[in-house]
Amino acid sequence: MEDIDAIAALQDPVRRRLYEYVAAQGREVGRNEAAEAAGVARTLAAHHLDKLAEAGLLETGSRRLTGRSGPGAGRPAKVYTRARAERAVSLPARDYRTAAELLAEAAEQAGLDAGLCAAARRRGEGLRGSAAPCGSLGEAVDALAARGYEPHLEDTEGGAGPVVRMRNCPFHAVAERYPPLVCGMNLALLEGLLGMDGPLRARLDPRPGECCVVVEESKNN
Repeated sequence: MEDIDAIAALQDPVRRRLYEYVAAQGREVGRNEAAEAAGVARTLAAHHLDKLAEAGLLETGSRRLTGRSGPGAGRPAKVYTRARAERAVSLPARDYRTAAELLAEAAEQAGLDAGLCAAARRRGEGLRGSAAPCGSLGEAVDALAARGYEPHLEDTEGGAGPVVRMRNCPFHAVAERYPPLVCGMNLALLEGLLGMDGPLRARLDPRPGECCVVVEESKNN
């Protein structure tokens, strides 16, 4: 019932816009910023943001948004970030997560990493269909967004050019328990989806709280 109640909280259009904005930022968001983005008054935004936090869809904290500290810096403001907990509803109840974890455990114990990656790469190629490999990072962003990865372009240190990072891992729950197996599977899936013969390449570059894969321009192009 908790998952149903949480998802029901997004039926309100203002509340949904606020949630989607906070979730897309990948950082803490204050009430003023969220209200401006949703086009509503701050008091209304605060009400809906707190309702989202009560439903477990957002997490709250406090910090000074001025960037200053010490006397005269102002009081800390309430800020919001997307909750890491997953929400899913199935009527009647289904337990695909347990099945996925059991299959991952069996595959890991049997040493089936290579076979799993080969199957994942074929599945990625099947999802791409007859389309050519992604020709640009922008195309990769579109393809990954359609699969729920929440991709965004990020500049790299040293001016090596932008890369695509992903704030969401669709396999997060299972990847937490079997990271080498599931991250390898995810990499192979994205290699198939984006194409291995084009100007882009996917590689592992894990970050806490994000997808383990990053997409960049191939050094061979």
